[in-house]
Parts: sequence; structure tokens; C-alpha cells
Amino acid sequence: MPRSFSLPSLSLSALPLSALAGGLLLAGAAVAHHGWSWAEADQINLTGKITAISFAPPHPTLELDTAEGGWRIELGNPGLTQRSGFVEGVVKIGDEITVRGNRSLDPEEKRLKAVRVIVAGKNYDIYPNRIVTN
Repeated sequence: MPRSFSLPSLSLSALPLSALAGGLLLAGAAVAHHGWSWAEADQINLTGKITAISFAPPHPTLELDTAEGGWRIELGNPGLTQRSGFVEGVVKIGDEITVRGNRSLDPEEKRLKAVRVIVAGKNYDIYPNRIVTN
């Protein structure tokens, strides 16, 4: 004999509240995942020493002290960053690295979206399909 089940029903007064909550969740996700629209199309290389590391979502980040001053380096989402092999323990504060990526459209903002991280000659390609080499 087939089993039957029923789903909980929402009252009409709870529906608008549920829709609002869902909309806020989607808006938060859109803000957290801002894509590439803030970055220049051309890529640059930056070399410097790591002053801070975070592997926390939504995007792992590095702070890099370069000849031009401090830069914030945004990596891919945690899954992409891990798949590249760039995981906790690969680098530590004080290590010198080179990153290739797209800098912020705002010339006053020292922020770079990394497509590749180079540590001691080893490439960690976070966005392999986006890497442009000259």
C-alpha cells in the first residue's frame, strides 16, 4: 500500500514574510559574490611579502606588502582556491609570492582579484581559464 504524506502549509499571512526572507537571502548572496565587474580587464603581476592570510568564505584573501605599498589580494571561492592546491600551510606570513590578476577599476584602491598565485616557482592557478600571459 502506498504511503501518503503532506507538506506543511503556510498561511496567507506568512507568505509575504517568507518571500521577503527569501529575497533578502538572495540579495545577500549577490553582494557576497560580486564577480569581476569591479576589476580591470588587463592583468598585472604583483610581488611582495604576505602580511595576513584568511581562508574564510566568501573569498580567501591575502594582504601583500609590495614596493607600491599594501595590497588586498582576493582569491577564488574556497572550493576553487582549494582545487588549485593553494590551501592552508602552502604559505605563511612573511613569505614572498607573486600574484597575477586583475586590479580594481578604482586607481586609489589597491585590490587585486588573483587568477594565479606563484610560490617559490610553483603556479597555483585559481582561475586557469582567465589567465592572460603576455
